[in-house]
Amino acid sequence: MLWGSPLMRLVQPLMKGQIARYRRTAGPVAPDVMGFPTVLLTTVGARTGIERTHVLGGFADGPDAWLICASKSGAATHPAWFINLAKNPDKIWLEVGNRKLKAAAELLKGKEREDALARIAATAPRYGQYQKKTDREIPVIRLTPAP
Repeated sequence: MLWGSPLMRLVQPLMKGQIARYRRTAGPVAPDVMGFPTVLLTTVGARTGIERTHVLGGFADGPDAWLICASKSGAATHPAWFINLAKNPDKIWLEVGNRKLKAAAELLKGKEREDALARIAATAPRYGQYQKKTDREIPVIRLTPAP
């Protein structure tokens, strides 16, 4: 896995390019990438205090809510953005298409999490496979506009 390795530094320009392209071409709805909708999630680093933006699968959950999954492709550890979100819950921004909003995060548990993950996997089947690759419970988060 690239996560946390020196190779990740080589991938950073590509990731920044994806974010720039998202912002440049986004319309009123979340664009599809690889067959599922994507959003941009910005969090503030738990240790660094630096804003970080990530392209993630983002799945509508009603008129003004979105589900994201901290899958890290089934890796044994949580993605850094999830740690940042947990440490700085008041510093979360979501971009859905050309709409940017301050977001509030809710970690789903139990049956609500299972049902949400099933809805995500119905749209993007790869997400249904990630739990089989790891012993950790993959977090599912509902994002809504912050008050």
